Amino acid sequence: MRAIWQCGATEPGAPPPADAAEWVAMDGPGTAAAALRAHGLWSLDAPPRDFDAQDWWFLARFDAPHDAVQVLGCDGLATLAEVSLNGQALFASDNMFTRHRHALPPGVLRPRDNELRIHCRSLGAALRQRRPRPNWRAPMVPDTQLRWFRTTLLGRTPGWSPPAAAVGPWREVWLRATHEIPIEHRLQARLEGGHGVCELDGPASEWPAGTESPRLVLQGPDGQVHASDVRASDGRFAARLDVPRPALWWPHTHGEPALYEATLELRLHRGGTARHALGRVGFRDLQVDTAGGRFALRVNGEAVFCRGAGWFPLDAVSLRSETRACRGTLLRMREAGLNMLRLPGTGVYEDDAFYAQCDELGLMVWQDFMFASMDYPFDDAGFAASSEREVRQQLRRLAPHPCLAVLCGNSEVEQQAAMWGAARELWQPRFFHEQLPAECRELAPGVPYWPSSAHGGAFPHQADAGTTSYYGVGAYERPLADAVASGLGFATECLAFAAVPSNETLARLPGGASTRVHHPAWKSRTPRDLGAGWDFDDVRDHYVRELCGVEPARLRHADHERYLELGRLAVAEAMGHAYGSWRRADARCGGALLLQLRDFWPAAGWGVLDDQGRAKSGWHALRRALQPTGLHLSDEGANGPVAHLVNETAQPVQAVLEFTAWRDGEVRVASAEQPLTMEPRSRRSVPLLGLMDHFMDLNHFWRFGPPACDVLHARLRAAGADAPPLAEAFLFPLGLAPLLANRRALDLRATVTAMNDEQAELELQTRAAAIGVHLDLPGWEAVDDHLHLAPGSTRRIELHRVRAGAALAGTVAALNGPGPVPLEKRA
Repeated sequence: MRAIWQCGATEPGAPPPADAAEWVAMDGPGTAAAALRAHGLWSLDAPPRDFDAQDWWFLARFDAPHDAVQVLGCDGLATLAEVSLNGQALFASDNMFTRHRHALPPGVLRPRDNELRIHCRSLGAALRQRRPRPNWRAPMVPDTQLRWFRTTLLGRTPGWSPPAAAVGPWREVWLRATHEIPIEHRLQARLEGGHGVCELDGPASEWPAGTESPRLVLQGPDGQVHASDVRASDGRFAARLDVPRPALWWPHTHGEPALYEATLELRLHRGGTARHALGRVGFRDLQVDTAGGRFALRVNGEAVFCRGAGWFPLDAVSLRSETRACRGTLLRMREAGLNMLRLPGTGVYEDDAFYAQCDELGLMVWQDFMFASMDYPFDDAGFAASSEREVRQQLRRLAPHPCLAVLCGNSEVEQQAAMWGAARELWQPRFFHEQLPAECRELAPGVPYWPSSAHGGAFPHQADAGTTSYYGVGAYERPLADAVASGLGFATECLAFAAVPSNETLARLPGGASTRVHHPAWKSRTPRDLGAGWDFDDVRDHYVRELCGVEPARLRHADHERYLELGRLAVAEAMGHAYGSWRRADARCGGALLLQLRDFWPAAGWGVLDDQGRAKSGWHALRRALQPTGLHLSDEGANGPVAHLVNETAQPVQAVLEFTAWRDGEVRVASAEQPLTMEPRSRRSVPLLGLMDHFMDLNHFWRFGPPACDVLHARLRAAGADAPPLAEAFLFPLGLAPLLANRRALDLRATVTAMNDEQAELELQTRAAAIGVHLDLPGWEAVDDHLHLAPGSTRRIELHRVRAGAALAGTVAALNGPGPVPLEKRA
């Protein structure tokens, strides 16, 4: 739809702006906030603006020279919208998550100078109307009346999301002829007894005139073609196609995400064939194991440890995820060893391209329906009908995607009811426990349904039963050992910290690089729970104090830069330790998803990527901890240090486990190695003392004398001479604090070699153990960072230019070293 778009605002109930100067040009349909931002009239750095306080008007002027245009489509209108064309009212929408297709009345469309008007009434004014009170309150939502409106909480939750409430046509608006609209259909692929079954059905009335001999065609990843005739009766068509021994769709951590291209072929009476692409399908079997009160996902019969993060639109202002940025972020997910994204009920349903990319890349999706925390009025007939229409539309759209792994009724509704003190019978609304699962069984058979993100046990947020929001390590400042002690079953959210991004990102804060953590510009973007007397900077600082042995407030006064670096280190250590613990052979954890993958804006936010997708310290820790072949070290007290090994692949791994113990960060006191076979899809634990021919108090548990060592370093490498390491891990028996306090010369060297204009290789060498090695290379990003180096080791790290023209220059520093080391260039 080629049109000239513009928008304007008025006070609630007023007519549209009369002065042309009050209208703002738009590149196309979008939110009011995005339109103002594009013209520099508003930004997230400016004083907050309440977009819900006014009425907003969106006009599209266009020509329609052909008579064939018959249908107007609006794929998403936020939130109380009335749509008219050339002065004639067409329809209204009160649900931003529903799609509208409206057949145009005869004669309403003109060849030239058409005006489409979308009037979005003030949500703020609507919230002021008196309505029944809820049975409980959600602390994160300032106005409980929001429960009556089907709109996102993004932009409407101070302390969590930026103040950019979505108003307007946030998804596509289009005009098409009836025959140009894709044929409505339902496509399902499943496994039956090891064979693939693909079924297609839909209304035959939408086929082009003169159609005969329709066929459903599937082309597999090996190029083999499978086809089946389509039968039509009573105005509908249906087909069933059997695929013997199909290639299976796997999450990328456990195999290949095999896809089949589906096409509907229609032979025409006049000759030729019309082909309608139906999308890609994958064959996989999904089951949830709830034995013993746990929650574990099985894909194709194999238990899969789910790890990933909450996904929100990459642009919190437009609520869109631009295709290139979206793919880049999803590729980073794969690179870090993550395999699941959760779309929480606080956000939005993503567009089709997002799910298609997850299909291709082998990334599972935990899909919440967009209900979160509140006591929704399902006893209101209008609200219930709107919610059901939303659910059915979304299920028809999402069900064919093999990436869809779990359908979840809501985000924390049960937990919020329980924590507020509501009676137990109110925790589980009928809509989520009866109506919604029935809709899912009908429209998305084979995809497990779970009623709420926190569900199971004596209370919804019990850590060792069902699923939970786990913040023992994190917001509730429990010791790192709580990751194991809690007996965590499955975390749909976890490990929230105000994670400090790079200095380059901090320079984009209001106030620039000189903005300090106590400054209002910093604090305005620090995540917090409304009404709490603390924020997530305080949470990060707690772990700095516990892990690094310093008082953060005093350090911040004296050396703000080191304060930030220790904050980055603490977050990385906490995340790496927690995930390593949850993958142990004796752990009952089925998965853990970070609260948020990517920050909304430049800030010390919950994400492990910043707002532009650059990695923070936690992301690097996850990348090291979550590869399909993994290694983690733990201190088991009287049982000594233990290595925990993981092989998630379908093939056995012949490997060698080796470890070295160091005193004073550089004196070797013990070393040993052991060849072993890691069976497919296996986990095992190996006591390090079992590799030695004598006893040593490696973890200083028995304390018969001075500590034997202060650094333990283990590597898992492929069998064979000079084989590369598969994984490595560190354990500090005396903690990090003594090493960080003893800052001394390490003989750390950093040599960089340019590979081409966009890539380089950094070689790091150190004589003594280097703790928390971090790179400051403006305009460049390292594949690995915020890492430890074993004494006498050499590490090569890929570098990628992320800012055009950035010089290959900078420094490298270790937190237990004397200071930054400049890069040496190698010709």
